[in-house]
Amino acid sequence: MPPRQFALLAQRRLAPLLLTQVLGTFGDHLLRQALLLLVGLEVLGFGDAGRDLWASLAAALFILPALLFSGWAGHWADRHEKSRSIRRIKDAGVGIALLAVLGFWLESLPLLFGVLFLLGLQSTLFGPIKYALLPQVLRHGELTGGNGLVEAGMALAVTAGTLAAVLLIGGFGEGGRDAALLLFGLAVAAAIAARWLPEASANAPQLAFERNPLRATRAVLGTLRGQSTVRNAVLGIGWFFFFGALFLVQLPAYASEVLGGDAGVAALLLVLFSLGIVLGALLCEPLSGRTIEIGLVPLGAIGMTVFGIDLYLAQPDPALQAGRVALGLADPLAVPEVLASPGFWRIGLDLVLIGVSAGFFIVPLYALVQQRSPRTLLGRVLAASHFVNALFIAVAAALAVLLLGPAGLTIPQFLLVVAALNAVVAFCIFALVPEFLMRFLVWLLILAMYRIEVRGVREHIPEEGPVLVVCNHVGYMDALLLGGTIARPAKFVMHENYYRLPLLNWVFRAAGAIPIASGKENPALMEEAFARIDQMLAEGEVVVFFPEGRLTTDGEIGPFRPGVERILAVRPVPVVPMALRNLWNSMFSRRGSRRGRMRLPRRFRAEIGIVAGPPVPGPEATAALLEAKVRELRGDAA
Repeated sequence: MPPRQFALLAQRRLAPLLLTQVLGTFGDHLLRQALLLLVGLEVLGFGDAGRDLWASLAAALFILPALLFSGWAGHWADRHEKSRSIRRIKDAGVGIALLAVLGFWLESLPLLFGVLFLLGLQSTLFGPIKYALLPQVLRHGELTGGNGLVEAGMALAVTAGTLAAVLLIGGFGEGGRDAALLLFGLAVAAAIAARWLPEASANAPQLAFERNPLRATRAVLGTLRGQSTVRNAVLGIGWFFFFGALFLVQLPAYASEVLGGDAGVAALLLVLFSLGIVLGALLCEPLSGRTIEIGLVPLGAIGMTVFGIDLYLAQPDPALQAGRVALGLADPLAVPEVLASPGFWRIGLDLVLIGVSAGFFIVPLYALVQQRSPRTLLGRVLAASHFVNALFIAVAAALAVLLLGPAGLTIPQFLLVVAALNAVVAFCIFALVPEFLMRFLVWLLILAMYRIEVRGVREHIPEEGPVLVVCNHVGYMDALLLGGTIARPAKFVMHENYYRLPLLNWVFRAAGAIPIASGKENPALMEEAFARIDQMLAEGEVVVFFPEGRLTTDGEIGPFRPGVERILAVRPVPVVPMALRNLWNSMFSRRGSRRGRMRLPRRFRAEIGIVAGPPVPGPEATAALLEAKVRELRGDAA
């Protein structure tokens, strides 16, 4: 069985990559925040207009490389072996850090802004390679946990880098030089950690490198065509960065203008929001059962909106702040005073839960992109995602300027608008890709109704390549239960009568189920179904087939029909036998129903079992042999 996510921290497959990423992100945000603080100190005498100009330039310079060079990053990620590419990027990072030391030593703000641009370029090149490396070093059942660790590490590094800059910077003096030395140390440590990365072969070594950066970017965006689920997942990831950028940027203003707090209070809000993301990212694996549970994405979207609205409702009465000013108590509140103020814990809890929801939202989306993208295109797809992220961040900055400036919104009103926009965007994504919402409803249903013991599924279903799964057919929830257990996306073959059941039909269609009928009932549909089954297997998919051809009416396994042999005669792929246990006595079966109709559930949280056996080679598999193996796996637990 694949190790739990925290066990990956001690393994070479993930630990060096995670350490390299955390150190790099720490350094990026240390320099970025340090420059913003230096500009805010007005050390070069720019005045208010000059400060605003340099602050805007700092925000733009870091994301500009992603808009210009994501195409190159995608081509590089697919064309070259990944560990060597990362080592080169991190070695260059040491040179960039030396330039930062020189910039602080010479007290040269233009040089430091040039360094910030180079760090943005380094991040642009590193991002697609990092995410493309994960599915090569992790198993399917580990992708959710691995991505959870990556996102948790990134959130912690962003927070640590921001807070370190606040602690170190006191002008272009020793504080700035201390920050530069820390940045240099982080770059050296990241370069050393990169030496331990495992090798990961190129996805497309014959890919021609596009020298024109604009044409290269257009090419990587073109990889999203024809992949609706992946494209919308990329848009969802971009929205996460849009949402997160707006919240992170406005937290200092919320701390001072709404709560009347000092810089320590702003740091506290940042920590609460980031810890929420960490917690949400790490919870994705246990909640998903180490499959890629995209049903968590709607849960996260709902939470981001609900707790965002509650954050608006939880704001202190503006009259309290005005009263403090009128009484001459204009000094900012320290952290202990804010913690003791009425209503703060509701605000803090909202921030944590917004972060938790954001973690639920982002981790399955990255894992989905890694799983569903063609391997030869993965680096370019992730580069397209990096470009979209940068574009969304730029739009977020423009929206903040518009709403907080000419529109005259207060900070709480602005965050309320963001929460409402999140609801609209989530609705659009889920309408375009109903699989997200379908998986969410199925996940809730299974969580509420069953306690599932799973044995052998992760061990016996291959991580790659075509495989036919055969299973006994007990109830109307069989396909949903198996789909939530098998780590890979699976296509289910089911009788058209069940496929067309009200409500469930929408679920089955969203999951790409294949309706079938007997030759007597609908010969054209039967031929079409077998053609689609063969097509799915030819494309390397998992196909789940119920050889009994119908639901059991007495709890016993019926004879396996020869349809499975017809499939294997054309394409003799490995066959994994599986058995559903104790489902007949739980719910959604025909037990105790009138005229074979589905009965209402009699108990919730019923204990059921899903058991898989070793694969049977396709040329050896017969209907009788597979029936015997399924009977053996089920045993007496009908």
